[in-house]
Order: sequence, then C-alpha cells, then structure tokens
Amino acid sequence: EKKSLNCLVRRFSFQINFQTSMLVNFEDQPSHARLWIYQADRFLSQTECGFINDELKPKIAQWAAHGAPLRGSAIIVADRFVVIAVDEDLNAPSGCSIDASTHWLRDLGQQMGITFFDRSVVYLQDQTFCSVDALRAKKVVESGEITAQTPIFDTLINTVGEFRVSFPKPAEETWMKRFFKTMSVN
Repeated sequence: EKKSLNCLVRRFSFQINFQTSMLVNFEDQPSHARLWIYQADRFLSQTECGFINDELKPKIAQWAAHGAPLRGSAIIVADRFVVIAVDEDLNAPSGCSIDASTHWLRDLGQQMGITFFDRSVVYLQDQTFCSVDALRAKKVVESGEITAQTPIFDTLINTVGEFRVSFPKPAEETWMKRFFKTMSVN
C-alpha cells in the first residue's frame, strides 16, 4: 500500500469551551506529554478522518481518570495513524482511562470496518508510503528494501517530544535495529 508524503498531518480545529473541556490542540501539548499511536490497517479517506475526529473530540473532552479530568488531544498523521496524547502535569491517566482510549479506537474500527491495531511496518521509500507485514520485516531488510536509514513510522514512541522529532525515524533507531546487527555479523 503506497501513498504520497504530502498528506503527512491532517489537522482539525477544535471549537470548544475550554472551561468545561480538557481537549487541547495537539500542538499545545508539552514535550513530556504521554502519547499512544494507533495504526490503521489502511490509509483513511478525508471523510473517514473527519468522522474519526468528530467521534474522538467529545470523548477526549470528557476523558477522566477516576473522576479527575485529563488534558488530552488527538491528531491523524499520514491518513494512517491516530495519535492520542495526555498532559500528565494536570492529572495522570489511570489504567482504566488508558483502556477507555483503546476501546474508543476498537469501537471506531468496528463501525468503520478498520483495525487501528495494525502491526505492519510502515516506512517511506522515495517519498512514498510503503508497508510490510511485521513478520516479513527481517526479509525486507535482508533484501535491502529497508536500510538502516529508511524512515520508519515507529508506533512505540511514548512522548509528544519524541514524536515531534522522531516520527518517522531511521530503521536502525527502532525495534528493527536487531535485524541490522545480525546482518553485520554475517
């Protein structure tokens, strides 16, 4: 599956009352804010991105951990990744509140016929988005299609700051680094 790089981030404006809501723009999240990246199993249409945005806004606006409001945000990146962040300075998310966000994406996926828990490797090749099943990642590295410097969209990033500077990041700086070590030994 391939798509051009020019659709990297789809931004949505939030028209809400900040006195009753904890929904903030993603750009306003501090670098240390915690984040989760949900990867769709295919690229999303503009209509689907709008639907996801419309569904997530009220949920994030009312997101709470044991009754304490959470300052959260969401963006859709490259029409493939739904990124949810929370500023832990106000209140830290609990296991239940994190589970709630996972359920939002599971439920949206069921409504839309999409899974947001795709584990394929999404990478850039000549400014084009490509993906390969994670189980085939080693073979793609061995063939040279993915090199140590190939930009990989690493869904294991944990903070907004890391996301801002490392999404995507070179394959050798992701979980795939073990494949390059074994190649240099052989």
